[in-house]
Amino acid sequence: MDAAAEQKYDYGVVRWFTVMSVVYLVVGAMVGVLIASQLAWPILNFDVPYLTFGRLRPLHTNAVIFAFGGSVLMATSFYSVQRTCATKLWSNRMAWFTFLGWNLIIVSAVITLPLGITSAKEYAELEWPIDIAIAVVWISYMFNFIMTISLRKSPHIYVSNWFFLGMMVMITYLHVVNSLAIPVGMFKSYSIFSGVQDAMIQWWWGHNAVGFYLTAGFLGIMYYFVPKQAGRPVYSYRLSVIHFWALMFGYVWLGAHHLQYTALPDWTGSLGAAISLAMIIPSWGGAVNGMMTLSGAWDKLRTDYVLRFLIMSLAFYAMSTFEGPVMSIKTVNALSHYTDWTIGHVHSGALGWVAMVAIGAIYHLMTRLFHTELWSTKLVNAHFWTATIGTVIYIVAMWVSGIMQGLMWRAYDEYGTLAYTFAESVEAMHPYYAMRAVGGGIFLLGALLMLINILMTVAKASSEGSVQRARTAIAAA
Repeated sequence: MDAAAEQKYDYGVVRWFTVMSVVYLVVGAMVGVLIASQLAWPILNFDVPYLTFGRLRPLHTNAVIFAFGGSVLMATSFYSVQRTCATKLWSNRMAWFTFLGWNLIIVSAVITLPLGITSAKEYAELEWPIDIAIAVVWISYMFNFIMTISLRKSPHIYVSNWFFLGMMVMITYLHVVNSLAIPVGMFKSYSIFSGVQDAMIQWWWGHNAVGFYLTAGFLGIMYYFVPKQAGRPVYSYRLSVIHFWALMFGYVWLGAHHLQYTALPDWTGSLGAAISLAMIIPSWGGAVNGMMTLSGAWDKLRTDYVLRFLIMSLAFYAMSTFEGPVMSIKTVNALSHYTDWTIGHVHSGALGWVAMVAIGAIYHLMTRLFHTELWSTKLVNAHFWTATIGTVIYIVAMWVSGIMQGLMWRAYDEYGTLAYTFAESVEAMHPYYAMRAVGGGIFLLGALLMLINILMTVAKASSEGSVQRARTAIAAA
């Protein structure tokens, strides 16, 4: 059976993407814990320009979103499209080009961002030559995926492939349009957009990087791996299709809710907030669909630690897709804007939803790709609890910190003057910044446990393969 699977599908590139995603998770989390600690204890900037918060923060976001998240998306989509279409990848060589190109882009980010070479655009900091490389590699990824679907043996295209495909198409033109720039040097350019138009385009990209890259793509993971790990069909296939089309048509309008109370015309923020609230319905539909897939099989959570990651991720998905629309309401946004509450919201989605569903998918993949059991299920259990506890500590710290910030910034005394200076609000945040660093550190510990488990599983598979080959050779002799 293993040999047949190897001949039928292209697993080599999937294996490498899977292992590298865990490496990038650890690296991205390490940088994140360092910069969180720098905000609590500024001495950790070390007075070295390359290690300051301003240089390392974009490195952290690029590492966790594009290095870790991108590798997970490419691993899971290349794996699941073959399985659901019962065919090999259209081009295994192009898949390896995607792998090598994506990793070279990640290396370029590691070099340029600490040097301060940046376009200064949120989630799009890399300069124009690297942006072009991203477009080329991404299009190769998308084209290979589309052509693989065209070779499918089944007339039906499973819903996870629709989510992956929607993500690929949307990110292509979002990235290209937002990155349009006029080069003035080898590593310096200026956006072709200016003023409030630049801000509007930036958050059209910025929020849709969340909406399509980190939501639609990872919903593709959810719709394949939750049913597979649970051993049950998706609860409602019709609901999954409605979920897909509502997400595709609704999410693109939300970016303006990042720009409430700015120079952006007021009606655009109102439109973004209104559609944000409407998007709670399809988002919760998807979360409920994933959870209800376990109907009649909830007892599996007692022993299946991998399934725990997948289901917990759906709880965080439901929470963060409710919290975000509420924060877009103008009266709430007046309190939350520019505060740590936003950071808490982002990380409830990033750590709770994106990372957990990705981690569950990676553990599922390891046993199928390397034809062996995980080296240690106890480590998977330990990882689940460290990831959950670390995430909760992190987001609670930022919720309390952010709401306190908002209240302090708009508090007035009886004379109509500000009750607190900005420095006083910074001082009040210190214990919560320390608490965030602790939460991030606990999450990082879990990621390190995962890396050990994954590497030992690879070594175990290699050892078992060597023994099997030796036995085959002896039998043949």
